[in-house]
Amino acid sequence: MVDEFDLPYPQYRCPTCGKDLPLNEARMTVTCAEHQPAEALEFVVRSARPDDRHDIEEICDRALGETEVDVFDRTFDVLAGENLIAETGGGLAGLLSTAVDGGELVIALLSVYPEHQGQGVGAALLRAAVDLARERGLPSVRVAVSNDDIPLLYFYQRHGFALYDIALGLLADRAGAAVAGFSGILSRDEVRLRRSVCAG
Repeated sequence: MVDEFDLPYPQYRCPTCGKDLPLNEARMTVTCAEHQPAEALEFVVRSARPDDRHDIEEICDRALGETEVDVFDRTFDVLAGENLIAETGGGLAGLLSTAVDGGELVIALLSVYPEHQGQGVGAALLRAAVDLARERGLPSVRVAVSNDDIPLLYFYQRHGFALYDIALGLLADRAGAAVAGFSGILSRDEVRLRRSVCAG
């Protein structure tokens, strides 16, 4: 078992003190709907253009350290995917990268910079991906999440995705050992979720 696994940059931000947190230091709290961030972020979601390549590479580097994502027993290259970006003040707030696989739209990567999390960026990108699948005549959207990533499991289920499969031990096998992920939870399994484009 590997005790430490550092990603290239902090994935979350503490809402109380503002500290940027690596995965293994992040913790979950339960709050009522009234205690959500009050700041409204102005942003637009649009399809990525060729001149966004540098920004896309940067958010991939900070989230993963590379532009290739291994999910669903495949490697997806974000730079070759159809990408949706959220832009605020001329800068990138978030990225959602898609590809078509097996007749469905696959979300290869969803990443929102920590300073813009909790302000509707991820939800807006996800709505745009569902709309994209509908426009392409695809019946559903699939995504894979590591078993430790409780915030993403919550996020996707809250937005109409349902678990349909778990690839037990896949991540541990790929890494050579189970590694500490979110809140120190060992990352072992790939949890797969799906949403119909007709789902509300």
